[in-house]
Amino acid sequence: MGRLTRAELQARNRARVLAAARDEFAERGFRDAKVDGIADRAGLTRGAVYSNFPGKRALYFSVLADLAEREAGPDGSRRLSPASGERLATDPADAGTATTGTSAAATAREALAAFARAWVSRLPLATDGPARLGMDLMPEVLADQRVRRPFAQLMKLNALVLGLVLERVDGHVSTRRRVRIAETALTTLHGASQMADAAPGFAEPFDIVAACAALADLDLGDRWDPPHLPFVPRARPADEPWSPPLAVDAVRGEPVPLTRDGVVAVLGLHRLEAVEEAVRATPPGGEVTAVLVTGDPGELGPLARLTLADLRACLRQVLPAPAWPRLRVVHDDEGAVAAAAGVTAVSDGTEAAVRVRSGRVVARADGYGACHAAASAEL
Repeated sequence: MGRLTRAELQARNRARVLAAARDEFAERGFRDAKVDGIADRAGLTRGAVYSNFPGKRALYFSVLADLAEREAGPDGSRRLSPASGERLATDPADAGTATTGTSAAATAREALAAFARAWVSRLPLATDGPARLGMDLMPEVLADQRVRRPFAQLMKLNALVLGLVLERVDGHVSTRRRVRIAETALTTLHGASQMADAAPGFAEPFDIVAACAALADLDLGDRWDPPHLPFVPRARPADEPWSPPLAVDAVRGEPVPLTRDGVVAVLGLHRLEAVEEAVRATPPGGEVTAVLVTGDPGELGPLARLTLADLRACLRQVLPAPAWPRLRVVHDDEGAVAAAAGVTAVSDGTEAAVRVRSGRVVARADGYGACHAAASAEL
């Protein structure tokens, strides 16, 4: 067998570090886990760990993201890793059977119920052993404003995706915005997750599902108004070739063709909510792709992957992927898609957008309000 290339050796070492860290975090918890212990388990040096991950928290987020993406596998099945622990099954027909189907929900109420069932089926039965692996996620998010702000925006993005699903299944009220209902449902479900860690057995899963389903009937006065910005940038006409690299849609877990007509929005993790401006303004039939970039790909990149994978794992229980809204999300830690769109320097505050038509960039905009400008440009 020939010698490994540098890239192959780095990939192998990274996989060894991830496996070792998963075991260390599962056994000791995040607080008591030691980088030296992870290095020993991996059979590598402390320096080798830091050459692959900038810190313990970045490694922790990476472990959770890797497990979440495996569980939310592209085929839509629940893929439980040994490190993720046993999960609580709450199928509506049989409380002893996990929900794994993707039968389409006919109404927003049914969709929210299916989403909530999928969510509570993943809650740990206890907080000891492997199930404790994710217990320190929220404390780590709370510990640092640099993490809280991106996490809040990632939750805004999740709520938008779920809200668009609810709008789509309730076709007869398609003009009604349902993002605030989605935000309320996600708040309820994240609260249930925290209680499952802090007080196992406290909440009745079927009650959580029923409460989330009932949210669909609430009138929260939700409506979409075009952004009222003190300065709205104008989209600049363009006529440029559009040759984006291959990408994967984080919502669907499958390759995404970025050459279709629509808007490609390059957004830092502080500006994710701006993608709704593109979604609401893009002409019918056009697709919107949110390209997520960050100034801290080592730590915030895995957090973004984790958050979207958790959503995907549950969303697949609601309706088949072909029926999902035309919003795609791409993780772009290396900045390759952003560079193809002409954005060569990225940060968590980045907002830029291009309008694509017939395989060419026909308009572009930069700065606060760029998503709305590119989507609503008259061409």
